[in-house]
Amino acid sequence: MLDYLGTSDSSTAQQIRDQLTVVAMPKINPDAGSLDRRGNDMTWQEVQSRFPQLAASPPPWNYITDQRQGDDYSQRPGFDINRDYHPDLAYQPQPQDFPGSSDKPGWFISPETQTVRDVYTGLQGEFGAVDTYVDLHHQGACYTVPGTDRFVTMSLSGKFVADPNAPEGASFAEFADSYRPEYSKQLNVAAYNALRSAAERNPDFGNITLYPQDINLPGTGLGAFQLNGSGAVLFEVRGQTQTLGEQHREMLTRTVYIGLDGILSSIASGEVTELDPAAYDQIPPTDRGQRTLQGTTDIEG
Repeated sequence: MLDYLGTSDSSTAQQIRDQLTVVAMPKINPDAGSLDRRGNDMTWQEVQSRFPQLAASPPPWNYITDQRQGDDYSQRPGFDINRDYHPDLAYQPQPQDFPGSSDKPGWFISPETQTVRDVYTGLQGEFGAVDTYVDLHHQGACYTVPGTDRFVTMSLSGKFVADPNAPEGASFAEFADSYRPEYSKQLNVAAYNALRSAAERNPDFGNITLYPQDINLPGTGLGAFQLNGSGAVLFEVRGQTQTLGEQHREMLTRTVYIGLDGILSSIASGEVTELDPAAYDQIPPTDRGQRTLQGTTDIEG
């Protein structure tokens, strides 16, 4: 995608370059990428040395020291950094906020999330706002399109936190004016429409579902930045790709490309604002069986 945007003479690429500033962070969890696991490679003691005010605090709930998803963290513990974000982008860790929980904000205690936050606030300072935030993840390999035996190629979502305008989101009422759920839905519809069109060439591009919506995760980057006014999109690509073969992996890569292109093209042309947000709710839900975490769905790594 970056190569296309930087080198193509097509009218679409030129329009995107003229209308948008595109910022990409290809890998924001390099420890996990290297260790082939979800968590980073950092101890609670390292965090306490960086934040002396936490010297007497218990470790946060997302600190992993045991077996998790088939990986042994006992010798090299780490954090699920996708729970380390906070809607208050100037937040500094406070002892009373630990250990926290999945339905509460994180703390910006990891270098990875601090870096993403700093890039985001730098863009706010330069442009006034960050219009759109897209987060690319991998999910389980065997989820299916409801009512079929077809494996999901990718799931989409634009819902990550309780609505700050509703009673269940009252703790984030200060973000009520900046929260734009309808725009997040329009962005997801743009990606979905692009992939539906591509399914005419390859049916796998049509195996797109809506990620479960029973989510209130303000400690995710998606939740924190959505509360700060960004339209937000989650791409959950079929995971465990090392067993699927080169051709299948290329199809998954192409799926992401088509979805991103649909979003960027629709924003640059202005067409995204003409899309019906209600179409988002018509995307078929993901058939995930009974896999839940603490009563709500977990955004996977």
